[in-house]
Amino acid sequence: MIFGRVKPLDAILATAEKKSLKRSLGAIQLTLFGVGCIIGTGIFVLTSVGAQKAGPGLIISFIIAGAVCVVAALCYAEIASMIPVAGSAYTYSYAVQGEFLAWTVGWALLLEYAVGASAVSVGWSNYFIDTVMERSWGVDFPDWLSAGPLALGGAPGGFINLPAASIALLMTLLLVRGTSESATFNSVLVAIKVTALIAFVILTMPVMRAENFDPFAPAGLFGGWGSGVGIVGAAATMFFAYVGFDAVSTAAEETKNPQRNVPIGLIGSLAICTIFYMLVAAGAIGAMGGDPIMGANGLPLNTGPELASQCATPQYAEALVCSREPLAHVLATIGYGTIGNLIGYAAFIALPSVILILLFGQTRIFFVMARDGLLPEALSRVHPKYKTPHVVTIITGLIVAIAAAFFPVGALADIANAGTLYAFLMVAIVVWQLRRRDPNRPRAFRVPAVGLVAVLTIGGCIFLFANLPIDAILVLPAWTAIGVLIYFAYGYRHSHLGRGLVEVHEPEIHDIQPNIPGVDEERDRDPNANRPLT
Repeated sequence: MIFGRVKPLDAILATAEKKSLKRSLGAIQLTLFGVGCIIGTGIFVLTSVGAQKAGPGLIISFIIAGAVCVVAALCYAEIASMIPVAGSAYTYSYAVQGEFLAWTVGWALLLEYAVGASAVSVGWSNYFIDTVMERSWGVDFPDWLSAGPLALGGAPGGFINLPAASIALLMTLLLVRGTSESATFNSVLVAIKVTALIAFVILTMPVMRAENFDPFAPAGLFGGWGSGVGIVGAAATMFFAYVGFDAVSTAAEETKNPQRNVPIGLIGSLAICTIFYMLVAAGAIGAMGGDPIMGANGLPLNTGPELASQCATPQYAEALVCSREPLAHVLATIGYGTIGNLIGYAAFIALPSVILILLFGQTRIFFVMARDGLLPEALSRVHPKYKTPHVVTIITGLIVAIAAAFFPVGALADIANAGTLYAFLMVAIVVWQLRRRDPNRPRAFRVPAVGLVAVLTIGGCIFLFANLPIDAILVLPAWTAIGVLIYFAYGYRHSHLGRGLVEVHEPEIHDIQPNIPGVDEERDRDPNANRPLT
């Protein structure tokens, strides 16, 4: 039976110990890695999307989304410190819930990473066009090359988002050829993003006006099921701004003293980003207002043709909710155009590293699933010259580029959130189950009141999922159905565990050269340590 295929936890740990990765990351590096993953399109781009959904209530939206992430982070901290191996939520589910449910989690993670990379690509495109091309260089970038038809709908000129597709393909090329970003480089990128946000807060706080926060919640707490608007609807979208902290758990195999450092990296990075998000949201709305554009039904318009058409009119052209690079736009509006451009450049420089990490993360999930026999081993083929997993990287990059070319950032973020929320929910269930089934296994970090925290995580994930736009809600079951068909067509029959291979064969991924931001430079000096972050 498919639900009986559970990979023994001891076997997973033994395999990881036998083929362990170089442990070189400490608590500070993990925290910086988490901050680097988290701070990206969510705050630099989706601030305007969130303001359109919730108005000034966006501040509360960040608190709601952050609260769900906190309890989820506690669950991740315990499970990652117990099982410091590759594969993240997929591996955790395999050890407790069995192969079939683990497959659905891994399949959802692919949705998270691929669509998330597409969303970041679109966010980068917005800053490239508005800040770099038009404001700095004075180049009038054609509208028909700046957004796809699904982004502009009835608005004139939209055909393809060429810069978004291009940056996705460029990052794919870098991964195929091999990259060598070090911990120092990642720290520089994190410093750029954090400095930009600090400057934004310092400049906007003195010019905040109380009237810009009235009405505080124009769409109320709930905008209606399936509408995706209101404070809770905005929280479901802004959840994307926190996605990335779970990537810290994927570094468990390369972390020194993971029982201590993984929880610090997870919770520390999340706390830092939560504070920034609330301050930035308050500064943006307080400085220039964030009133949403309302529809005929009395609710804010959601991402789509009607909103795009309204934003194209002179009445709303300069509104915060219509800005494609909101932070730079706010500073330009209040008289700090030069600094606004610098913040735009900070996003322009830093966001590609997030795309790179997300693309890298997806290929590593593919690897873990392929080494379990659930996906064809051809996906783990290594390029003879560059020693990189070129097949799966190219496939992933093409999918990401196509989605970035034709979809708006808000819709992509909501779809990515659907997959992420499912994975987080399953991790909470795994932690709870392991406490009951294996209470004596060593736990360097224990979730306090695990039953309550697990229930809050599960309930929070379901709550946010139910408040996504209806289109995003329907994507997850449709995507899962496709995954189930693939599982029974291939994975079920080729599974190593199903064939009695308890200690599964792991593809020779130690030949794969690319590192990502957050990996110690020692890995590049030590040929025996040049293993990827999975």
